[in-house]
This record gives sequence, C-alpha cells and structure tokens, in this order.
Amino acid sequence: MIKYSIAMGIRMVCIVLMLFVQGWWLLLCAIGAIALPYFAVVVANVQGGGARATVVRPGAIQVHRLPDKDESGT
Repeated sequence: MIKYSIAMGIRMVCIVLMLFVQGWWLLLCAIGAIALPYFAVVVANVQGGGARATVVRPGAIQVHRLPDKDESGT
C-alpha cells in the first residue's frame, strides 16, 4: 500500500508540473501521469495478499443440484 501511495503522489506531482513545464518535460510529465497508475496497480497486486488460495482443478465446473422431492421427505 505504501508503494501505491508513493506512485500516486508522484503522479499528482506530474499532473501539477504539466501546468508549468514546456517541451519534452511536458511530454515526460504526461507519460508519468498516464503510465504510473497502471504500474502502481500491477505492483500492488503482485505484492498483495500473503495467503494464496490453491486451485485444485482450474476451470472445473461443479454442478449443484437441488434434492428431489422424494429424497427430501416432503
């Protein structure tokens, strides 16, 4: 979460700097403001959650059927 917050802080700085700079610096700040959110989310997702769920059968469909009236006793 800290790395994400730092990246978003840098993005805000890039957005503010876009108001004051010209030329190649403007392009650099624009790329930073556009690309940083993507990389921040990717880094946050990679380092997130400590416990990982194991998938026994990936893509398997489990069919759950309602019990028949005869089996339920009603």
